[in-house]
Amino acid sequence: MGKSLDLVAVEIEKPGDQSDDVNVILGQAHFIKTVEDLHEALVGSAPGIRFGIAFCEASGPALVRWSGNDDELVECARHNALALAAGHVFVIMLRGAYPINVLGAVKAVPEVCSVFCATANPLTVIVAETGQGRGVVGVIDGARSAGIETAADVTERKLMLRRFGYKL
Repeated sequence: MGKSLDLVAVEIEKPGDQSDDVNVILGQAHFIKTVEDLHEALVGSAPGIRFGIAFCEASGPALVRWSGNDDELVECARHNALALAAGHVFVIMLRGAYPINVLGAVKAVPEVCSVFCATANPLTVIVAETGQGRGVVGVIDGARSAGIETAADVTERKLMLRRFGYKL
């Protein structure tokens, strides 16, 4: 016999005016020491990085564990993690660096199983709930596609990547 399943859409909130200077990394890991290991990975990845981390413990007291070096981002990460309340999910709120600067280090943390997204866009997380608990099904990251890029769009994309220093 099947279990009942409810789907919930959880909007990820950013601090202050929802400005684009805050990026979110959402992922799943498997062990309580994830918070400390993610903290170390972030600090070692980018000088001047500001962040808050929260991790949803999936057993025992099932607490939201947290760390970080920016009180506002820590509080925001804790708030979002508790709203998700999905086992083994972590939320990183990031300022002063882009996800591209830290994703390699985040993914290299032995406890990290997957990264659902890394974005500055508006973010909605689709959470499934059963009698056992909650889990992330997927994410809605930004706007719906409006069309196919043109030759002019390709040229602009390539120029933009070079302006930002991502390509030579």
